[in-house]
Amino acid sequence: GNPAEAAGLECQFVGPELRVGQATVIAVTGAVFDPSLDGVAIPLWQSVAVEAGQVLSAGFARVGARAYIAFAGGIDAPSVLGSRATFHMAGVGGIDGHALQAGQTVPLANGAGGQPGRRVKEDCRPPLDDSRKWTIEVVRGPNDDWIAPEGLARFLASEWTLQARSNRTGYRLEGPEWSFAERATDKGPEHGEHPSNILDHGYPVGAINLCGQTPIILVNDGPSAGGFINPFTVPSAAFWKLAQSKPNDIYRFEEVSVARAQELRREIDRLCSEESSA
Repeated sequence: GNPAEAAGLECQFVGPELRVGQATVIAVTGAVFDPSLDGVAIPLWQSVAVEAGQVLSAGFARVGARAYIAFAGGIDAPSVLGSRATFHMAGVGGIDGHALQAGQTVPLANGAGGQPGRRVKEDCRPPLDDSRKWTIEVVRGPNDDWIAPEGLARFLASEWTLQARSNRTGYRLEGPEWSFAERATDKGPEHGEHPSNILDHGYPVGAINLCGQTPIILVNDGPSAGGFINPFTVPSAAFWKLAQSKPNDIYRFEEVSVARAQELRREIDRLCSEESSA
């Protein structure tokens, strides 16, 4: 029943311990975190009534990487540039611009309309498993013509390992070397010295940014422009897979058309509609 712009908590790898200050309704989704109220397990993907003074605990992620805790009415965080998200690098948004600290109070908005017992249908939940292998969709561009054909084929045929040095700015990958096209090696000085350098231009969200030989998937907090090439772009419909992957997970990339990427986005939008709950 929350509006789409209501804020919740994103919990990475390990969940918090929260003492509830007022009676409300909560829901925990995403990774398998085994949440509990006063030591009694509660279900994922279902709204649950909580009383003032109860303690919500969530342990380590057993499957997946990130869980999400929602509160009836949402968290009372200000809207900054149209978003209530926290942008850590700039110290803006969310609550005081940073991750929650021990002992901090999280203000809640009016949640009088919360209804316990609602749940997301099984077939509308993301298919998480413990294989730690992911197939990530990509579309070509905007700079695929700076990579040689064999380099493009190698990227799609190879396994890529997610490095620990990854965050909401970028997902750093480890894998085989790239082969560059002639235009990347025989170019004007304004494009920079390395074949992966190009005249500064805009980056799409999800761009696979090639910094030297290291591809970095630019996600929500990534830069919006720069001087590196982007041979492929991960469409928004695949971002949930990035969010649920852990360091050392394996990615295989599958090329799709822009039309197919848009269709996948619409499919997820339908899954996140009112009809997904019961």
